[in-house]
Amino acid sequence: MVIGIPREIKEGEGRVGMVPAGAAALRQAGHTVLVEAGAGRRSRFSDREYRQAGARIVRQAAEVWRRAEMIVKVKEPLPPEYGLMRRGQVLFTFLHLAAARGLAKALMAAGTTAVGYETMEAQDGSLPLLAPMSEIAGKLSVQMGAHLLQAWCGGRGTLLAGAAGVPPGIVSILGAGTAGRSAAAVAHGMGARVTVLDVRQEALDRVRRALGDAVDVEVASAATIASAVERADLLITAALVPGARAPKLVTREMVRRMKPGAVIVDVSIDQGGCVEGIRATTPAEPAFVRSGVLHAAVTNLPSAVPRTATKALTSATLPWVLKIANHGIARAAREDAMLARGVNVAAGRVVHEAVARALGVRPARLEDVLPGGG
Repeated sequence: MVIGIPREIKEGEGRVGMVPAGAAALRQAGHTVLVEAGAGRRSRFSDREYRQAGARIVRQAAEVWRRAEMIVKVKEPLPPEYGLMRRGQVLFTFLHLAAARGLAKALMAAGTTAVGYETMEAQDGSLPLLAPMSEIAGKLSVQMGAHLLQAWCGGRGTLLAGAAGVPPGIVSILGAGTAGRSAAAVAHGMGARVTVLDVRQEALDRVRRALGDAVDVEVASAATIASAVERADLLITAALVPGARAPKLVTREMVRRMKPGAVIVDVSIDQGGCVEGIRATTPAEPAFVRSGVLHAAVTNLPSAVPRTATKALTSATLPWVLKIANHGIARAAREDAMLARGVNVAAGRVVHEAVARALGVRPARLEDVLPGGG
């Protein structure tokens, strides 16, 4: 199979779909790897390294898309890339279609088979391809929040660690998944007073096992969320429903009751965000102020550390890239239920139920639209 690695064009995105070692593994399996010139530059992977790994460097993105049978990316295609997608091609990337109706329509029109990292759900409900980016985003969310809390950023002027005779800052985290647990670990390590909320007792138990009694856990309800939001110096929202829009857990009224200069970091923004009225922000302008509260919602947060993030992502995705390349998407999806759950769109139809609900369309069965799949 011919696998294409184009350069990411989303603003501020420094990651690349695969490290050179991943390209070498594909070449050893007998596949052709096309890498757009400069695709790895912002992650500090040179064209020379990709050539040494056996990849072919292609100057134009359009040629990568035209020749590749499978495109491996990091972020979802943007409008300039919509016309490059085609029928029979596999797209393997983060999609977040529940919050991207335009992309969903473009994929359907193109007839591309689109597999989303974020919906490849294991039997136990975990999301192994999303997990490494969630871990990084959770850790970075605390770093970002701590920075924005500084007075010269417009924040409250609170040091999360506190000081001699001064109590630490208060961090409230909504969601005890990978991102929430990672955020809690970093916030605790910085010396903050941390509370994690989730509706799932088993998720809260994992936080307790990992961090002990030093972190408070609460079962999420309207009342406990409102209380946690109001007392927070830093609020991190990291709730996720695979394939669906993020639940709106924080209302405008809750935000109005927060402390002046408090900070919200919405890690769930890729799926629409957990805060009412939140909008995506960028690395250049990471936060905006509403009701006296700083709102940060950078959609590609792990791209702040692109080399680390690219290595972690390739480690997670490479086994499935190889599986698709070796067997084709139909057979691979038939033999691997987790991969089948990752297919969002195939042959012009939405086949993932949660994505279909979010988009307001009727889902098709994978085995009906992808012969040999499902």
